[in-house]
Amino acid sequence: MARRAIWRGRGATLGALAVTGAVLLTACSGAGGGTGGTGGGSGSGGLVIGATSDPDTLFPWKATQFQAVNVVEQLYGTLTELDANLEVVPGLAESWQVAPDGAAVTLTLRQGVTFADGSTFDSGDVKSSLERIKAEATGAVAAASLASVTTVDAPDPSTVVLRLSGPDAGILAALASVNLAMLSSDDTEQTLATTPNGTGPFTFAERKPNESITLTANPSYWSGAPTLPSVEFRVIPDETSIVSALQSGNVQFAVFDDPLVAQSAEGSGTTIAKTPQLSYHALQLNARQAPLDDVNVRLAIQCAVDRQQVLDTAALGEGEVTGPITSPAYRSDPAARPCPQRDVEAAKRYLAAAGHQGGLTISTIVSQGEYATSVNEATNLQAQLGEAGITLNLEVLESGAFVDRWVAADFQTAVALNGGRPDPDGMYGRYFTSTGNLNKVAGFSSPELDALFAQGKATADPAARKAIYERVSAELEDNAAWVWLFTSFTYTATAPGVTGFTPMPNNSLKFLRETTVSG
Repeated sequence: MARRAIWRGRGATLGALAVTGAVLLTACSGAGGGTGGTGGGSGSGGLVIGATSDPDTLFPWKATQFQAVNVVEQLYGTLTELDANLEVVPGLAESWQVAPDGAAVTLTLRQGVTFADGSTFDSGDVKSSLERIKAEATGAVAAASLASVTTVDAPDPSTVVLRLSGPDAGILAALASVNLAMLSSDDTEQTLATTPNGTGPFTFAERKPNESITLTANPSYWSGAPTLPSVEFRVIPDETSIVSALQSGNVQFAVFDDPLVAQSAEGSGTTIAKTPQLSYHALQLNARQAPLDDVNVRLAIQCAVDRQQVLDTAALGEGEVTGPITSPAYRSDPAARPCPQRDVEAAKRYLAAAGHQGGLTISTIVSQGEYATSVNEATNLQAQLGEAGITLNLEVLESGAFVDRWVAADFQTAVALNGGRPDPDGMYGRYFTSTGNLNKVAGFSSPELDALFAQGKATADPAARKAIYERVSAELEDNAAWVWLFTSFTYTATAPGVTGFTPMPNNSLKFLRETTVSG
C-alpha cells in the first residue's frame, strides 16, 4: 500500500546510510496457487508465517528475540520509521523540526490516530511513553537511545517537544525502533502482556502458547488498512519442517537463516529473496567475569578464531567477515584488528601473559531455535579454541531461556546474533557506554568509549562521525570486547500468490502491511 505521508522533517535524512546496490531488497512475488489463510477483502487471503520460536514477550519495550520483534512491530507504531533504504521517514510523527542549536526536536503528530481499543493517540501518550522508557524501573532495552532527552513537553495534543542535553545526530533514527514504540498512557506492561494495544497495521486476535499468534488487519490504521485480513505466526520448531509446510501449502511465508534450507525450499513456485543483513554474529565476552576480565585472555580468544572458517562451516560461506559496526556508512574494516587472520601462536602467547600457560576452561551459552546457525557456530568455535589450549564448554538453551540468561548477563561468553542498526549510536550506545542500559550484557566499557560515543552523538557531519566511529571500532577490537564474526543473509520464502513484500536489511517484517495473498 502506498505510503500517504509526506516527510517535512528538516536536517534528519540518513541518506548517507542508504544501503548499497549489493543489498537485494527484492519484492517477493509468485503466481497462481492457493493459500492456507482465510479469505479477505480485495481478493486477498490471510497469510500464515512459519516461525521457529514462540515470542518470549509481546511487550515492545523489552523485545530482543527476533521472533518477538517481528510480531510486536505489526502491533505497535513508532514516531519515525525506516523505509526500505533505511532512510528516516514519518511514522506517528508526520513532521519534525530540529532547533538550530540541536538542543530540541519538535514533533508534529498525526491527527485521527487511534489505538486498537479505539482510544485516541495524542501527545500525552508520547510524553508518557518516552518518560516511562527512560525510567530505570521499566527495564526498557533501548532506554539509552533516549539518554540525550532531558524533558518531554506536550504543549498541545498534536505537538511534542524533546528537550535535549545537546545535539543528538542519531535521535530520529533511534525513534524508529519498535523498542521505542508508543503505548497508551493508560496501559501497563501487565495489561499488554495478554492484550496488546497499539497503533500498528494489525491488531491482536489470539494466542495459543507454543503454537501460534494470530493478528487481524487494523481498519483504522493511519496509512490505510493492510490488504491482508490476517497474519498468523505459526510455531514450527525447525526450518526444515517449515520448508515441508511451505511445500504442502500450510505456510505461505518464512524467513530462513540457513542457506542450505533456503536452497531446499526453492521450487514448486516458491520464491526466495536473499537479503544481506545489518545483524551480526559474535562471540560475546563478559569482561566482568574472570578470567575474561584480563584483556590478554580476551585477545587470546580473538587470535585463536578463524572467522572465515566459522562462516564457511556454519553458513556455507554465505556472508562476510565483519568488524563491530555494520551500519553501511560507518562499516568497520575487519582487517583493522589484532590478529585479522587466525594466529594460534599469538593466542598462546597472550594466554601465557595472562598466566594460563597450561590453558583454561570457559563456558558459553548457545540458543537453539532463534536462528539456524548457532550450534554449528559454537561447535566450530569450540574446536578452534581447543587448538589454542582454550576449552569451551557449550550450554545449549531453548530460545526463551537463552534470552533470559543473556538479558541478565548470566554467562561467561555467548554465541549471539545481534541486530544491527543504520546509526552506530543506536546500535552500540546502549551496549558499550558505562551508563548504557545493556552495558551489563556487553560486559565492557571504558572512559574512552564514553567520550567517543558522546562525540558521535553531538556531531552531524557524516565524515567527522565516520572518523569517530572508526575510533570506537578500534577501541572495541583492541580490547577484544567481543569477537565479531560475520554478517550473513536472510532468505525470505514466499509461496505462489504472495506479492508485495519487501525484505529489509534490519530483519524487519514491516512490509507485511503491503503484502497480498491471492488465489
